[in-house]
Amino acid sequence: MDFNDEKDYIMRIIKEMVRVLFSLMLGKQYKSVELPEAKKYEVSGKVLEEFEKMVDQGLVNEAENILLENMDYTKKEEILAAILFYQYVGEKDNDFLTLHNYSKEEVLDGLKALAEKSGYGEVADVVNVLMIEAEKSRRLPFCHSPLRGL
Repeated sequence: MDFNDEKDYIMRIIKEMVRVLFSLMLGKQYKSVELPEAKKYEVSGKVLEEFEKMVDQGLVNEAENILLENMDYTKKEEILAAILFYQYVGEKDNDFLTLHNYSKEEVLDGLKALAEKSGYGEVADVVNVLMIEAEKSRRLPFCHSPLRGL
């Protein structure tokens, strides 16, 4: 798995984790986070749109710190807003994230921590297993199968 494949894999896991968490929390099949009412979600005293503006200004770490500072993990709306925040950050390209001292791996770590703290630790456990398996397959040398060509 090369660097770009690894980043694409992480992005796929981020998207799937967002989908699964939303489905679990909302109790129904979840297809997209393009919810018009999502902009009004509030967490730590700010609406989601304010966090997105901070991210766009390159204040990714600062936005994350404020988001998590006073978050109430018992309030579904706050958890949903935090999931949307991580999805938004995860959609930024790698160059933007690197320029602002952030990464897709940090997005994934944030989502896993959020899942664990909000009672959905099993989702984080599955992601950990997937990442371990991906790392193992990346380290394995390419093998020529004697069955190849049969």
